Amino acid sequence: MINPVAPHKEVMIMSTRTNAAAATALAGALLLSVGLAAPANAQPQVQDGLVNVAIGDVTILEDVNIGVAAQIAANVCGLKVGPIAVLARTVDRSGETTTVCETGEQTVDLIQN
Repeated sequence: MINPVAPHKEVMIMSTRTNAAAATALAGALLLSVGLAAPANAQPQVQDGLVNVAIGDVTILEDVNIGVAAQIAANVCGLKVGPIAVLARTVDRSGETTTVCETGEQTVDLIQN
């Protein structure tokens, strides 16, 4: 029941409740949209100094030290080990696959383990 002496007080209380409910709904919607906008592959990358080496779609070495992976890839590709070790370290840090070379129709790839 509206108070005849102070009708504006009832309207003010309803307005405050409405604003609070709207603010809560907006905050919830913003939190939900931020949570959904995160990339699905946002898993932390583990930098453990280990990578995989694959030729084509066959993994020939799995969870090997960066130095060993670089040596094998260098031997297969006929390249120097140093630059390939740098590539392997980058793969370990970033998680992105890097192609070292092509041998015939196959690629030699360094892959995060």
